[in-house]
Amino acid sequence: MSDELLFREEENGSPNNSQTTRPGHTWKIIIADDEPAVHDITVLALNDIEYDQRKLQFLHAYSGSKAIDLLQHHPDTALLLLDVVMETEDAGLKVVERVRNELGNKFVRIILRTGQPGQAPEHRVIQQYDINDYKEKTELTSKKLFTTVITALRSYHDIMRLEYNRRGLEKILSATSNVFRLQSMEQLTSGVLMQVMSIIGMDENAFFSHASGFVSLTPAKKTEMTPVSDMLVISATGRFENHINQPISQVLDATILQQIEAARRNRKNIYSHDSCVVYLHNDSLIYIDGHRHLGELEQKLLDIFCANISVAFENVELNGEILDTQKEIIFTLGSTTEFRCRETGNHIVRVSELSKKLAQLTGLNDDEAELIKLAAPMHDVGKIGIPDNILLKPGKLTVDEYEVMKTHTTIGYELLKTSTRPIFQAAAIIAYEHQERWDGSGYPRGLAGDNIHIYGRIIALVDVFDALASKRCYKESWTQEDIRQHFIEMRGKHYDPQLVDLLLENFEAFVQLREQFGDA
Repeated sequence: MSDELLFREEENGSPNNSQTTRPGHTWKIIIADDEPAVHDITVLALNDIEYDQRKLQFLHAYSGSKAIDLLQHHPDTALLLLDVVMETEDAGLKVVERVRNELGNKFVRIILRTGQPGQAPEHRVIQQYDINDYKEKTELTSKKLFTTVITALRSYHDIMRLEYNRRGLEKILSATSNVFRLQSMEQLTSGVLMQVMSIIGMDENAFFSHASGFVSLTPAKKTEMTPVSDMLVISATGRFENHINQPISQVLDATILQQIEAARRNRKNIYSHDSCVVYLHNDSLIYIDGHRHLGELEQKLLDIFCANISVAFENVELNGEILDTQKEIIFTLGSTTEFRCRETGNHIVRVSELSKKLAQLTGLNDDEAELIKLAAPMHDVGKIGIPDNILLKPGKLTVDEYEVMKTHTTIGYELLKTSTRPIFQAAAIIAYEHQERWDGSGYPRGLAGDNIHIYGRIIALVDVFDALASKRCYKESWTQEDIRQHFIEMRGKHYDPQLVDLLLENFEAFVQLREQFGDA
């Protein structure tokens, strides 16, 4: 097309939808204009253009409301070519306000185009509205439109790269502060993947993988290299998203697997024309394909990033080892009481699992539910200070003996309260308050209602639930119907009524969970 005025009547009336473009590998451009000819000519002028090896994909709106609908369904739109006057004289300006304020889309580049500049003076519009350019249709030749669009796409690409980098950093920072190992490693790997994608570009096919037995702090602690067949896809994007937790040997062909072996053996990144293997730490790696060839600077950035990120992996692994040590200590201490009671079997294991389930049903987040699970085995640790003649007595306790038995709550609390570790702090609360009752008739402090910590209320319920269903030296196990009836009668008396409702609504699930950890 010659450098003549672009917006004129054309003989051809149907827009070209650019059917040859591939979703996910195109720049989405919304043309919002009530004149079909404007759509036709815009597509004709831009249809063969590529930027950064990606074609353009055109989406068409003939009113302001349709433009909003398209942006809601395509939030990854790079550019909005927006007419000012459509169904109303200020339809385009209203679209700008809704996109920025209602949809919260700060990334899409917006270029206002008008054939009636008097309706919306440029000086006022530029000052008052969050747009990126303002053009009169009469000044937009094909060459100027090309320049305007490429400039907008470059701006969008740079903004999204910064945003992608910010999100990756947030996920990595979140991982290092997260106490629980599984979530931490998943967040860290996902964050690392986002960071690498930010360096080489976005919207590629990539996955993060590491050896399934990833427990060593440094490669030197491994006696031999883990076979590729044992490596799993952990975090992924693009075409690999459906392969998470699958062996990479089922995902990649033999040639690429050889590249992975070479990267692991030499502990360095391997770059080819349209793919790369990024070696990170202790057999951890990222494989990415479908990207443009990486320049020397980008390869150097990746090398530096990988050299530094190993510290993050070591920190997460160290946190995992600390957590594992805490769990072992807690279960060992909890088991001492179970061993002394002789007939309680897997009681602490069941209370642990049941408490996590009830915590999740209550609405506590996964981290807090996991914390309760880890701390629950310590609920009766204070019984270590109760004499055998009372703890193991087969018959009913005397009044004096019962007063001694009640001291196990304060003994447990005193044992645990001095630790600053979150697990031990939670365990101290549980040991102290799991014998309190909703109506205030419990011990040791006679707390009532919400004054009892939610941890104590949860353990109070699941502890009794498991105890009633278990055969003990002093009683037979109760039937399921008798257990139901007990909680119905004690709802709002001994137990938090909302927790009782959750238990009864999910009774079969609790019974099945308990049966998974039956006594040997």
